[in-house]
Amino acid sequence: MRWRLGFLAVVLFCAAAIGFALYQQYYEFKDPCPLCIFQRIAIIACGLVALLAALLPLPRWGRFWPALLSLVALAGLSISLRQVHLQYFVDASNLPSCGAGLGFLFETQPWLQVFESVLAGHGECAERDEVLGLSLAIWAGLGFVGLAASGWLIRAWQQKAVRA
Repeated sequence: MRWRLGFLAVVLFCAAAIGFALYQQYYEFKDPCPLCIFQRIAIIACGLVALLAALLPLPRWGRFWPALLSLVALAGLSISLRQVHLQYFVDASNLPSCGAGLGFLFETQPWLQVFESVLAGHGECAERDEVLGLSLAIWAGLGFVGLAASGWLIRAWQQKAVRA
């Protein structure tokens, strides 16, 4: 039962992270760049995986859920690391000032090409909005590390529950 609470804690963390992102967008007027939107999608995906894992019964292949949570979190981490790289290690003057909106890109290009374009980065993705001295991309990366680690911690709790 402890592992279900672990998954519910992950759901609450993801909801709080999205709530903070929406606060930043609508009350602090910080528009998200495409990489930020991809990170939001990864956080939402982590929350959905954790919610499903908490609600569904634990089958024999129950270790699938923590592994999937960790995999999605690692994908989100790679996106946030790309943004940190753009923010701290790339000269923003070498990047295009801004790109087309995601809606336009998805309407006019194949989805794989959209991902390539977004991951290549634009000047807007290199801008740093900081909270407590760290950019939001670094905070997101730390959150994804925590989510990936929680997947393996929950897996250990599951194994303990199965043995008991």
